[in-house]
Amino acid sequence: MPDAIFPPTLVAARERIAAIDPAAYARSRNMLEGAVSRLSPYLTHGVVSTARVLVDVSARHRLAIDHKLVFELGWREYFRHVWQHRGEGIFESLHEGLLPDDAYARELPQDIREGRTGVPAIDAAVRSLYATGYLHNHARLWLASYIVHLRKVHWRCGADWLYGHLADGDLASNHLSWQWVAGTGSSKPYLFNAENVARFAPAHWHSPRSVIDTSYEALDLLARRAAPVPAQPAGEGVEEPALFIEAPALLHAPPAALLSTPGPSLPAAKPEDVRGRDVWLVHPWALGEPPRDLPANTFRLGFYSAEFHSRWAWSETRWAFVDQRMRTLTDTCLHAGTATLAGLLGAARSVRTIADPHIATVLHSVAEVRPAERIFADVTRPCESFSRWWKEATRGVRNLHELPGLAGLAAIAAAPADPSDDFEVNTSKVQETQE
Repeated sequence: MPDAIFPPTLVAARERIAAIDPAAYARSRNMLEGAVSRLSPYLTHGVVSTARVLVDVSARHRLAIDHKLVFELGWREYFRHVWQHRGEGIFESLHEGLLPDDAYARELPQDIREGRTGVPAIDAAVRSLYATGYLHNHARLWLASYIVHLRKVHWRCGADWLYGHLADGDLASNHLSWQWVAGTGSSKPYLFNAENVARFAPAHWHSPRSVIDTSYEALDLLARRAAPVPAQPAGEGVEEPALFIEAPALLHAPPAALLSTPGPSLPAAKPEDVRGRDVWLVHPWALGEPPRDLPANTFRLGFYSAEFHSRWAWSETRWAFVDQRMRTLTDTCLHAGTATLAGLLGAARSVRTIADPHIATVLHSVAEVRPAERIFADVTRPCESFSRWWKEATRGVRNLHELPGLAGLAAIAAAPADPSDDFEVNTSKVQETQE
C-alpha cells in the first residue's frame, strides 16, 4: 500500500475529515468513484475515532441525526455491539443461510485469489485490493456475493481471506458484513448483477456477457442451487485479465525490516525502562494521540500481540501502515506473548491503555483500560438488527449534539487547550448547527 494512498499520520486523517462533504457523500457514496472519506484504516487503528470524526464534520456542516454519514458511522459501532454480545460466535453462522453450512467449500478457488475469474468486476476488485489494501464497500459486497452465492465458498473462508489483505480490516465489521451478504446474519442474501455494476462502477469494471449479466430472479435460483458456477473462461464474452496477479503474502508477525526492535531509533524494551514508571501501552488499535492527562515522563511502549497475530495474519502493507504510525508514538515496541508483556510491565508503577476487543483479554490482564471514544450510548440488550440497535442507541435523542460521544468530546474541547493538540472543536458551532 503506497504511503500516498494512506499516509500513516494524524495529519492525513485530519485532512480527510476536513474534506468530507456530507451532501456529496449522501448523494454518491454508493459509486466506486463517489465522495467517500477513505478514513477506514485510520478509524480501525484508532488514529481517530468515529466520535471525533462526527464532532469535526458537524462543526462545519449542518447534519441531522439520521444523515447517511451518521448511519454509516453507526454501523461500525453496531458491529462492535454484536461482537460484544456474541463473542467468538461472530465467526460462526448466526443462523442458516440459503443452504446448509456444509454445502459450501472451505477453500477459496485459485482463480479468485489470482483475479482471473473472467468476471471483470470481480477481477478488478481483487487487483484493487492487492494494490491498495482497500476496497469501496460496494465492491466488497459484490466480491462477497460472487464468492458465496455463485462459487459456493463458505462466507467464513472469504471473510478470513479478505480480512488479511485489508488495511482497514476490523473483525466485527468484516465478518458480520460477510454474514449479511451470505444471509446468515440477515433476513435475505445480498445479490447483484451486471446492471448494478454498470450503474455504480467505472467502465473497466463493467461485466456484460458474464455470469452476472442476468436477472435477479436467475441469480436467486443460482444462489439456491448447491452446484457452484465455474470460473468463466476467456472467449465467452470476456477477455483474459491483462496481468497475472500473485496474492501478497500474509504475515503472522511484523516483517523484520519494519518491527521497531533494537536499533538507533528505538532500542529494545528492558525491565529497567519501566521499573517504577508510568506506562502508556500503545497497540495497533490505539494509534491516536496519547491522552493529555498522562503523568510527566510516561514511558510509551508499543505492543504487538503474538497470540492475536498467530491467528490473524496481515499483509506487509498493513504492517507498514501500523508500524510507521507506532514509531511516532512510542519509545520502543515489541512483538511478544502476553506472559512476556506481563513480566516486562510487572515493575511499572502504572500501566494504562485504550480498550479494543481484538486483544481485550490481553489488555485487561496487564493494564488499566480506558474505553475507546464512541458516538452512541451503550446498548446493554443484544440487538439482532441494526434498526433495533439504532432505535435503542438514539432513544430520547433528537439532535446530533445530544449523542453521548459528541457531548463528551465537546466537554473535553471546552477544557484548557494543550498547545500540542491541534484537533480543537468549536463546541458552540456543534450545538448551533443541530438546533
